[in-house]
Amino acid sequence: MPKETGEKLIASNKKARHEYHIIDTYEAGMVLTGSEVKSLRMGRASLVDGYVFIERGEAWLDTAYIPEYLNGSWTNHAPRRKRKLLLHRQQIDKLYQKTREGGMTIVPLRLYFLNGRAKVEIALAKGKKEYDKRQVLRERQDTREAERAMRQRNQTGD
Repeated sequence: MPKETGEKLIASNKKARHEYHIIDTYEAGMVLTGSEVKSLRMGRASLVDGYVFIERGEAWLDTAYIPEYLNGSWTNHAPRRKRKLLLHRQQIDKLYQKTREGGMTIVPLRLYFLNGRAKVEIALAKGKKEYDKRQVLRERQDTREAERAMRQRNQTGD
């Protein structure tokens, strides 16, 4: 069987980029069971409700949804169990210190395979205020309208 190469995206958490200011990102491995890996290879997962916490010097991903493997037996995994993340000690300590300062949290951004191994991209983030979210939406709408006007002007000018 040929070895996988490259990156294959499984799930993305678009809501996190809307809800939080992303300060720093990290790539972490995950401790998974066989049925979880098979379910991920089918491209089925969701990070929307997921969050990361640090407990006793270990990082954990909680409430991320990896559905049960369809062809699994009684050995299937629980879909929303907490999963251990594999990070360097310095990274865990830094994340722990930043989250203890207050106002910071750790959210998962992407779940993907990198050269055949399941990885999760996590981010140190600070929550946005409601007016920040509205401002971003307004800017996006303004740029879209400006591009539309330029396109129409270029089409009529030719």
